[in-house]
Amino acid sequence: MATGQKLMRAVRVFEFGGPEVLKLKSDIVQPIPKDHQVLIKVHACGVNPVETYIRSGSHSRKPSLPYTPGSDVAGVIEAVGNNVSAFKKGDRVFTTSTVSGGYAEYAVAADHTVYSLPEKLDFKQGAAIGIPYFTAYRALFHSARVKAGETVLVHGASGGVGLATCQIARAYGLKVLGTAGTEEGKNIVLQNGAHEVFNHRDVNYTDDIKKSVGDKGIDVIIEMLSNVNLSNDLKLLSNGGRVIIVGSRGPIEINPRDAMTKESSIIGVSLFLATKEDFQQYAAALQAGMETGWLRPVIGSQYPLEKVAQAHENIIHGSGTTGKMILLL
Repeated sequence: MATGQKLMRAVRVFEFGGPEVLKLKSDIVQPIPKDHQVLIKVHACGVNPVETYIRSGSHSRKPSLPYTPGSDVAGVIEAVGNNVSAFKKGDRVFTTSTVSGGYAEYAVAADHTVYSLPEKLDFKQGAAIGIPYFTAYRALFHSARVKAGETVLVHGASGGVGLATCQIARAYGLKVLGTAGTEEGKNIVLQNGAHEVFNHRDVNYTDDIKKSVGDKGIDVIIEMLSNVNLSNDLKLLSNGGRVIIVGSRGPIEINPRDAMTKESSIIGVSLFLATKEDFQQYAAALQAGMETGWLRPVIGSQYPLEKVAQAHENIIHGSGTTGKMILLL
């Protein structure tokens, strides 16, 4: 090993597979920022369901092995590469992407994927912004093209993306309905922007939603588990309503007539397709949310780097998620 290289702890994946392929190593060389890149000392990193799909090899994006997972870090700038003017050593930041991987003590990120973290938010909250809030914003405004005054149902509202969607939708003047699977989850959803919340474990909860919205139906449904809910979603929509697919864990049978009779749309959302300009637009709106106070991430379960395999197991198979799962460094 060359002298002067600094080592760090990082999670490495050497083969695709179950949570057990996540290996914590302590002899990983600390990355060095190149042109238009920064090095961040990571204090916290968000865990997102998509990272489990990538790790298992079932996602369309397959990184070359070995790799370190994680895109949403929060921490402090340790060093900047050439041609970086927006940040300096010591700045508090969060990211929407990393070059070297976020499940690590240090991470390199391209400067255009790094954003200032206001003092009023801690590093845990900073690590909860990336994928959840940018996905929620894209789902509402790019995919659904929501307008103030419309009704939105956040189907699975108590997790990271769900709570972000509730906060954004409420701030922009929508009527917000949410679902959760526990009493604790329902309370958190109400505290974060929903006007009304329903328990999606109740057998007849869709009837309760229909009663609440009346004959008109729901303009937009932001759907976190479409392989379970999509068929019911189509029946809940208004004429011209839209279901936005944020999450799915398998196939489902639907009756296309349900879409035909209401001229409704099923639209997918993938943050990986967002352009640099998209990210700049979303970031401007979300920075305003931080300044005015409606953007306030809710932290759920927290794990040390050593328990990363447990985190990956629980984010998929745990029940009644509330808040955003993060790794603490």
